[in-house]
Amino acid sequence: MTIMAARTKLIRFLSVFVNNNSNRILNSTRSAACSAGLARYSSAAAVVATEADVDVVGSRGVGLEILGVKDYEDYRRSLYGEITHKALLVDAVGTLVVPSQPMAQIYRKIGQKYGVEYSEDEILNRYRRAYEQPWGRSRLRYVNDGRPFWQFIVSSSTGCSDSQYFEELYNYYTTEKAWHLCDPDAEKVFQAIRKAGVKLAVVSNFDTRLRPLLRALNCDHWFDAVAVSAEVAAEKPNPTIFLKACELLGVKPEDAVHVGDDRRNDIWGARDAGCDAWLWGSDVHSFKEVAQRIGVKI
Repeated sequence: MTIMAARTKLIRFLSVFVNNNSNRILNSTRSAACSAGLARYSSAAAVVATEADVDVVGSRGVGLEILGVKDYEDYRRSLYGEITHKALLVDAVGTLVVPSQPMAQIYRKIGQKYGVEYSEDEILNRYRRAYEQPWGRSRLRYVNDGRPFWQFIVSSSTGCSDSQYFEELYNYYTTEKAWHLCDPDAEKVFQAIRKAGVKLAVVSNFDTRLRPLLRALNCDHWFDAVAVSAEVAAEKPNPTIFLKACELLGVKPEDAVHVGDDRRNDIWGARDAGCDAWLWGSDVHSFKEVAQRIGVKI
């Protein structure tokens, strides 16, 4: 009910905004689809806000696209004050941390002593094909330590099923050698964010190695909670994992914003849960920028 109420507020704000700014919006929006959308939101039906309208705006951020970032941030500040969100959710791989060396390079380097002969390009192509295949053993790829899934990926990518090779490779990706922080200023920024009263959580499709990995990188203490798909039994874009993160932090979904690098998993998934969401590398490019958008001064 709280999610629906927040979305209904946004719909009402959209209708007022569009009515007051229809000329400016229509002049800057040329496509027929957008024009039709604007007409829809400026109609009397939009003011009443049908359930279908609420779902479209809330689940995919259509309203945010119409409003623009600044207008939406101003709207949130009018509701919540200078700090626009009570919680920041952060994706792990591709946002918080990135591999220190290309995957195919590591698979080949470690695999050479086990007879792996494929080139890095061949390994990468085979990896992509294997990763995109439906995982038939479970509805989740990462169950507990994720070993069955990763054994399939490694053997498919390299043609090598040697158990010692797999274990060496698997354990390598639990160490600080395999990963580094995407943003070198992350610690300083996160400290400022938490000092401002904003709670932090990692939300990641990962197996149970994530917690020891965060400890190895000495960043586990930056966060108030960690929601791992292998523990939650739900993988992004399933909204359940985002709702679990909000539950762990003690905040409502509409009071949280998620930052991640995957449009489907991170942006659509978070918005379906009722959270705000910003695409890493597009909407925001650093955690300092994230903090500034939330309203935290660095």
